[in-house]
Amino acid sequence: MAEGLLGGILGEEDDKPEAETPEVLAGAEAFAAAVTARLSGNDPGVARKTEIFLDHQSRLLETQCEHLKDEHALRLAHLRHQSHLLRGQRLGQTLRIGFQVFVALVATVIGLGIAGMLHEALTARSVVIDPFDSPPALAANGINGKVLASGLLDVLTRIQAANRSSAEHRALSNAWTNEISIEIPETGLSIGQIQRLLRARLGHDLRIEGDLLKTANDGFALTVRGTGVLPKKFTDDAGDLDKLMTQAGEYVYAQSQPGLWAWYLGDKGRSDEAIRFSQDAYATAGSAERPYLLNAWANAVIAKGGDVEATLRQALHLYREAVRLKPDYWIGLYNVMEMLSNLGEEESVTPIGEKMLSAAGGRPGRADENMYQYWDVLTWNLSALRAGFISDMESYGGVGSITESSGSENLNVAQIDVQMHDVEAAEFRLRTTQVDAHSPADTTLAALVRGLLAAEIGDAAAGAREMDVLRAAYANPVVATNFTPVICLAPPLFEAAGQSAKADEALAAVGQLKFVDCYRFKADILARRGDWAGAEEWYAKSVKLAPSLPAGYYSWGLALANHGDLPAAAKLKEANQRGPRWADPLKAWGDVLAKRGEKKDSLAKYDEALKYAPNWKQLKAAREAAAAT
Repeated sequence: MAEGLLGGILGEEDDKPEAETPEVLAGAEAFAAAVTARLSGNDPGVARKTEIFLDHQSRLLETQCEHLKDEHALRLAHLRHQSHLLRGQRLGQTLRIGFQVFVALVATVIGLGIAGMLHEALTARSVVIDPFDSPPALAANGINGKVLASGLLDVLTRIQAANRSSAEHRALSNAWTNEISIEIPETGLSIGQIQRLLRARLGHDLRIEGDLLKTANDGFALTVRGTGVLPKKFTDDAGDLDKLMTQAGEYVYAQSQPGLWAWYLGDKGRSDEAIRFSQDAYATAGSAERPYLLNAWANAVIAKGGDVEATLRQALHLYREAVRLKPDYWIGLYNVMEMLSNLGEEESVTPIGEKMLSAAGGRPGRADENMYQYWDVLTWNLSALRAGFISDMESYGGVGSITESSGSENLNVAQIDVQMHDVEAAEFRLRTTQVDAHSPADTTLAALVRGLLAAEIGDAAAGAREMDVLRAAYANPVVATNFTPVICLAPPLFEAAGQSAKADEALAAVGQLKFVDCYRFKADILARRGDWAGAEEWYAKSVKLAPSLPAGYYSWGLALANHGDLPAAAKLKEANQRGPRWADPLKAWGDVLAKRGEKKDSLAKYDEALKYAPNWKQLKAAREAAAAT
């Protein structure tokens, strides 16, 4: 019985085939019906009980199913709630992280701000003008403390703007310009007040104050004083307040920035004042100011002029002392090279140039390119020399920083254009330069450029006329001191125009000083006059005078080539080694090689020369001729 029941349920075959068992039961009712049908054939009572049991189980299953549905809905609702909670937690966590980052950023900004204020305070080195004291009657008429302080600030600012020295300029401000109206609740102090307190405690500002009073004669008495500035009273019975402000401003500037003030005096042609001030201020000046005082002192000595060699020696001593005190004083090194050049000690310029190159970390480096000017002149590094002048003009309002002593820098560039054989560029520079007829430097340099340009285009007579102007200017000690070796450029132009006597006079004008250009041009003149032995003697002297410089070798090599001596290439090669960026020796070397029939090598020299004189017409023609063959 049991075996039959189990067998039926499990779907096995039965000995009694009265009832057919369905192959698939889809639900509880189908299962109950199948079991009842199976059992009803054996015992109706059992079948009924089984049916009741199975019916009960079916209802139980239905109830469980309903519970499962409800539980499923609850589970879904719980899961949705948990999801919302998780999203809320993630959002809250994100907000907390964001807030923490915000707080960190705010703290960082505050910390940087505090660090910035501390750094500014520690490095502060400004001239700060506080409001002056002014009587109520004057204040009522608009002459109050702020107006007076602003007037002094205007004077100082004008002096500062006119001073083209590359020495450090102190910042100029008045006491209220940087006020910030943010309040700090704990102290009631503004940020601006805190900055001023820090600067006063930690910095090195020079604070200036003063007062204005009416005099018995209905004039004004203006007193200024400050940190390191002794009180000084300026009076004017005529009541000229502008005059008093100018006097007071110059006094404050001189006391607070002695090196710059001495430079300013010299730059404005007040050489005697600059010398006296430098002598008086040097003993009490700080170590940082002394190199600038010495440099300005020497500048004034040169500008004043006098016996050429004695003046140059005195200035050289001052410049060298300035460099000893400040080894990275680029202007000082520049001036040392200038003095050595003007004294005829040109061979000594190269070690100074190399010293500056090393200290500046190469080119370009910490030293301005224009500081290598005299080294570039002697090594004929014309492209760099030209770029240095142009950069200096761009840095100083289009006029440059050395116009007082060296003439318009635009004229300096024009001279270089001629020496690079760029006639059109030189002519354009001349047309666009306003030559100051009252400036000895300008008139001298303009005559030199015009003379060289005339020689470049083959107008010997015009070149000689310009050299007459140059020779007359050279009689001025100021010109002779500032442009000492320039006179050496005049003799070949006089000789080309058939004015031999003037050529000899120009050579004699340098006195006992010895210059490579004077020696090599004297040799050129002797060769032109047919004295080849005398010419070779002076070429040898020019090379011996400055063996590290290229000019003597070049003139000697060119003369050998013109004399029919083809081994001239050896001298031209030496010139190129000592002045590798000078186009002229390369062209002359290429010409010698072309005459030898070494066309490929001559083309290489011409191509290299074109890098340094790209607009030289004769060079281009020589190159085309060599290429054609």
